[in-house]
Amino acid sequence: MKKTILLICSGGASSGFLAQNIRKAAKKKSLEVEVIARGESELNDYMDKIAMVLIAPHLSYIQDDIADQLAGTNIPYQIIDQMTYGTLNGEKGMDIIVKELGLE
Repeated sequence: MKKTILLICSGGASSGFLAQNIRKAAKKKSLEVEVIARGESELNDYMDKIAMVLIAPHLSYIQDDIADQLAGTNIPYQIIDQMTYGTLNGEKGMDIIVKELGLE
């Protein structure tokens, strides 16, 4: 079953590129993972479709708001570290997902 990961950003292009690179890394590992990049205001629209939330590092200040929105769900979240985000490192992004969701 394909897992959908929501990458929350502020609508910039870099998050879209990171999402694409994570999808490529998942494909190399033969993992059924879809990563979509959306603005933070869209979290509620995806709550019933996602397995995890990744948060862009520049939005770490909204972590508590996201935790509140996810309260009562089994949806984990992680802030992406600045190096992974800044270098658009799909392999490291995929590692975060694998570790959190216990994939592989």
